[in-house]
Amino acid sequence: MTDLPTFSTIALERRGRLLVVTFNRPDAMNAVDLAMHDELPEVLEFARVDTGSDVILLTGAGRAFSAGGDLDHIARNAAEPERFDHEVEQARAIVTTLLDIDKPVVCRMNGHAVGLGATIALFADIVIADARAKIGDPHVALGLVAGDGGAIIWPARIGLARAKEYLLTGELLTATRAAEIGLINDAVPAEELDARVDALCAKLLAGAQQAIRMTKQLTNIELKRVTEAVLDVGLAYEKLSVRTADHREGVAALKEKRAPKFR
Repeated sequence: MTDLPTFSTIALERRGRLLVVTFNRPDAMNAVDLAMHDELPEVLEFARVDTGSDVILLTGAGRAFSAGGDLDHIARNAAEPERFDHEVEQARAIVTTLLDIDKPVVCRMNGHAVGLGATIALFADIVIADARAKIGDPHVALGLVAGDGGAIIWPARIGLARAKEYLLTGELLTATRAAEIGLINDAVPAEELDARVDALCAKLLAGAQQAIRMTKQLTNIELKRVTEAVLDVGLAYEKLSVRTADHREGVAALKEKRAPKFR
């Protein structure tokens, strides 16, 4: 069994053949700063090749799954857009590695999942959420293109018409509504979340692992094809949008807690 590496923003834990990956910036609602952005591809690659696990569980410490991009980090990127060019490669690795993990990936969405946090949650195979949580991809609210995976995974889960509604408005959904439209698998009361997730993971761990992995690989073939067609274009568009006045206005409005005035 491979020893567990340590990271500054993400915690790893073994529970038998279950590998638990916990976003671990609870004071910041697990918002993704530069350190977490850099660590995520390495963590996911470890999970992919780890011989000590058969199921991966993604969750967040504290009251959120991940609140998306850290505001100070986003503001620095807006002021120095070339910083974002590095993150494009990390974003590509996050999405492609999630798709390449042949073990089942379960998301325990213990709280809000926003932006990149929503993308990571939705690229999991099965998502079980606290009914009080919200999920959404509000890139456009910051004058950004939803290029880091949202345009791939939202249509795959709920169809193009609904995906466009939520991606073009940036609206957040309650977990209950997300489950109703098939964006996530289930939304349960907070006190039932652990039991529901534990039962699902136990069922997967008791299954025929080779058959489960091959079935997952089979169902991911079309998703990988779409990803190959869309991801690089999406990231290129997002790189352009990082350099716009609308993005700078979106960041300023968020920091000043006011409505943005886009051009």
